[in-house]
Amino acid sequence: MRSYYIAGNWKMHKTRSEAAELAKALVAQLKDGKHKYLVAPTFTSLETVGAIVKGSNILLGAQNCAPEEQGAHTGEVSVLQLKDLGVETVILGHSERRHIYKEEDELINKKVKLALKYGFEVILCVGELLEEREAGKAEAVCESQTVKGLAGVALADLARVTIAYEPVWAIGTGKTATPEDADAIHAYIRKVVGKLYGADAAANIIIQYGGSVKPENAAQLMAKENIDGALVGGAALKADTFVPIAKFG
Repeated sequence: MRSYYIAGNWKMHKTRSEAAELAKALVAQLKDGKHKYLVAPTFTSLETVGAIVKGSNILLGAQNCAPEEQGAHTGEVSVLQLKDLGVETVILGHSERRHIYKEEDELINKKVKLALKYGFEVILCVGELLEEREAGKAEAVCESQTVKGLAGVALADLARVTIAYEPVWAIGTGKTATPEDADAIHAYIRKVVGKLYGADAAANIIIQYGGSVKPENAAQLMAKENIDGALVGGAALKADTFVPIAKFG
């Protein structure tokens, strides 16, 4: 039985004091929440936020990691450093990493396998551009990113992988895929996982939706058969918008 998983990606927002204020509000307001929760602040706020969410029902996530354990990689942050800070989950393959910073599937896959090797849970993001959707390629793009992102990942490790479907055209634009459109792609991704790992794995994998999730549309999206949660961006930056999403229904 799949359970709902609501994650907040704070992206490049908030100083440490601002992050602490939000984390304290979320710990207080979500303590009676029924679902799985995560917040992913910037690297500079991880230690601060980690101390606040420790012992609560909110997991600590990082927004990225380096593809190597350590070494001459100026500006990067390693899995060893994240583990040292108490990070439990790493978000990988986010559309901003793919399209702004030109990360390709091979690099993302390397990060996925490294994070899993060190015991992290992973949120693997997949999703199509507007022109890809309009060309009828949404399913093909999501299939390719899922297959390549999971290449070499063992069935035993798949239990620590969540997939987040984020149509790139709906991120931060106010546009949202209709619940029906989103569910159709989620169902397709589940089918792809089934082809790779079998029916049980497909039935059990958590697939989040990410793309302008708001308090007004969260319940409609979560009501769909194949949507198991949300990877929330802009609405995760305030308790008064994230908490209603986290407590939908």
